[in-house]
Amino acid sequence: MPHKPLYGSKIHYLVRALGRLVWCGAGAATALGLVFWCVNPPSDPLFVASFGGSTVFLFGLTRAPAAQPRSLVGGHLGGALIGIICFHAFGEATWVYLLAVVLTLVFMLGTQTVHPPAGANPLLMIHGHAGISAFLQPVGLGILILGLVAAAWSRLMPGMARYPYNWVEKSPPSFFWGGWVE
Repeated sequence: MPHKPLYGSKIHYLVRALGRLVWCGAGAATALGLVFWCVNPPSDPLFVASFGGSTVFLFGLTRAPAAQPRSLVGGHLGGALIGIICFHAFGEATWVYLLAVVLTLVFMLGTQTVHPPAGANPLLMIHGHAGISAFLQPVGLGILILGLVAAAWSRLMPGMARYPYNWVEKSPPSFFWGGWVE
């Protein structure tokens, strides 16, 4: 029984892996480009900087709990709202930035909606002196676009992990945070 040369299977694997990498990169570029086009970031493109990290989760770590809609939506909206409230309540000072990030961390852990890129949202909202309208645009509209493009894109190429993998998967899956061991 003849064997296939070992290098042939490795080359096939590498070509297939490269194709998937290109596909994931093209999806991320498409989603983020569409976000920039639709939300037209107000004078400061940093307003939507956290979406760059979200594309890594949605297109590169598609099945991760932190990439699922519960965490994408809850993390971004929660972090943005906390940043907006902290800015309007206390102004812009270093301690306000710190407070907003800590409150966002507590919110995401407590609601099991951890989406690490969204941890930047309170900082971005304070830095941008965001009003409540930023909650809907650019944040709400941006995550809607990212999620819809990820869902559509993941279904265009056979064999790719489908997004969302689990609509309501908790991130983290339990309340044992920070390396706590039972």
